[in-house]
Amino acid sequence: MQDFIDAFFNIQILMEAWPILLDGLGQTLLLSAVVVPLGLLGGLILAILSTAKTRWVRWPLMAWVDVFRALPPLVLLVFVYAGLPFAGLEVSAFAAVAIGFFLNTGAYYGEILRAGIASVPAGQSEAARSMGLSRWQTMRLVVLPQAVRNVLPDLISNTLEVVKLTSIAAVVAMPELLFQARQAQSVTFNATPIMAAAVAYFILLWPVVRLLSKLENKQLARRA
Repeated sequence: MQDFIDAFFNIQILMEAWPILLDGLGQTLLLSAVVVPLGLLGGLILAILSTAKTRWVRWPLMAWVDVFRALPPLVLLVFVYAGLPFAGLEVSAFAAVAIGFFLNTGAYYGEILRAGIASVPAGQSEAARSMGLSRWQTMRLVVLPQAVRNVLPDLISNTLEVVKLTSIAAVVAMPELLFQARQAQSVTFNATPIMAAAVAYFILLWPVVRLLSKLENKQLARRA
């Protein structure tokens, strides 16, 4: 038992690795604060454009969403980081992650928001237009608030996945939490930094998981 504790929960090693783990946690929070709004913005644009009446707008958008939902985020990230320099665009690891996540998570957020918009009865839009609201005003003031409320649990669930996916930024040597934990492990030959990173992710995301459960229960109660 003592060997297990020394290998995975070594307090001395944790204290030594704590400074770089804390720095990695800060990078993870910063990355999440950038990629989540970027993904939401991209998804909102895709969802609104998907309501266009012309198929020449809808079909390319459908192809865009399908492509970036089908591509594994890790493959997309490596492609952006390693491929853009060949096009003459040098980007930092942080920028590569932001671009990759914008493309991938924007497609997922867009599909969720599109479903939310489709869930709003057409009569709502017709009533708003009959009152003199423009198409954009109808979308912004009438349709989108209801759409977001209808798919809020899905949006939060996807956001939870996005934050967890930030750990793949380690493959492009961005010093986020998992990368720093692996660096500390390679120096100490001990799994304690990895366990500490796991605990940090749990503490960070558990409140979001509980919020998601409450919203899902409320939504089920509303439908009952």
